[in-house]
Amino acid sequence: MLFLCLLFGFSLAACGGSGGGDGGGQGTISTSLTDSSTDEYQAVYVTIARVDVHHDGNGTWQTVAEPNKTYNLLELVNGVRESLGIATLDAGHYTQMRLIISETRQAGHPSANYVIDLNNDVHELKVSGGTNTGLKVVNGFVISENQKTELILDFDAMRSVVKAGSSGQYLLKPTVKAFESEDYAIVSGWVTDAGTSPAVPLDGAMVTAQVTDAAQPDAKDQVVIEAGTLTDMNGEYALFLAPAEYNLVATQNGYVPDCIAINLQAATETTADFALVASPPTNNGSIDGTVTIADAGLDQYATVDFQQDITCIDALAAEAITVKSINIADGGIYSVALPAGDYRIVASTFGKETFTADVTVNSVLSTVQDITLDTVP
Repeated sequence: MLFLCLLFGFSLAACGGSGGGDGGGQGTISTSLTDSSTDEYQAVYVTIARVDVHHDGNGTWQTVAEPNKTYNLLELVNGVRESLGIATLDAGHYTQMRLIISETRQAGHPSANYVIDLNNDVHELKVSGGTNTGLKVVNGFVISENQKTELILDFDAMRSVVKAGSSGQYLLKPTVKAFESEDYAIVSGWVTDAGTSPAVPLDGAMVTAQVTDAAQPDAKDQVVIEAGTLTDMNGEYALFLAPAEYNLVATQNGYVPDCIAINLQAATETTADFALVASPPTNNGSIDGTVTIADAGLDQYATVDFQQDITCIDALAAEAITVKSINIADGGIYSVALPAGDYRIVASTFGKETFTADVTVNSVLSTVQDITLDTVP
């Protein structure tokens, strides 16, 4: 598979490693961009001006990449990465990096940062942070003498784009994590239609890696999506993940969600294939409503997860999984299509009480559930 070649192509470079330290000399840093995807848009365009890193010893920032380029994040999935730049740095420990998002329109684009929704409408993204002081990514790393460190910046489109609310503006709230390739595992596979023979691949299915912990006191922390991607035209997907236990969830409009429990070890490859069962059109419905945030701050928004209890393959008992997750600004209207069944809505935002509601979706009428997030007492 081509995307596996892309995934493993960069793992040959030494990352960190021994030698060098703070004793002098220089090493090389290479930065590249990938994306945890979203199925809410056809395209998500972001313009990156430059990438800086911060040295622990002298407290200074140094530019290591200056692409000044507009990227469609939804093209950077399943192992595809875009090089941002290569630079030489003094050996030593670096505490963090920052990503500078540009608001200068590049040739051939209607805006510097924008999305194209599923109706082909273009929405400019108002950038929240990242244009002046930069979006800081706290991730320490070591540059070793005469060695190459490769850092991958995972730009999470699912968590970074906020649908318009009462302001009428779409927001870009950049969510980015950085990691070194040797610290991570790879899970990959196919998503197909279970009712076809030979199996027909599902293009554009969403595959997410989720961590479930029912013991967490706040409902928003009980199911956490760590990464996600869309399958390609061959139904293939691939995810970079930190070593841990996950519920791997596959969803597609018109199909019943499926889940596989996996335990990933560092620097390993795991295969997990899905065969999704089609949900008859007469068995599909929707949840609709408005999101209201009490005393909402400027550009404040809510993350709304639609969850369902399911027994994952290779798991011992049923657990909650998130089958759909969206970001909605204050005053925004949402509509989510789902197979008929019982769901739990979990909505959260900074400084407000987490909202939860149990709802039943049927195929006759849309289920209306308004969401109000009140200030923590």
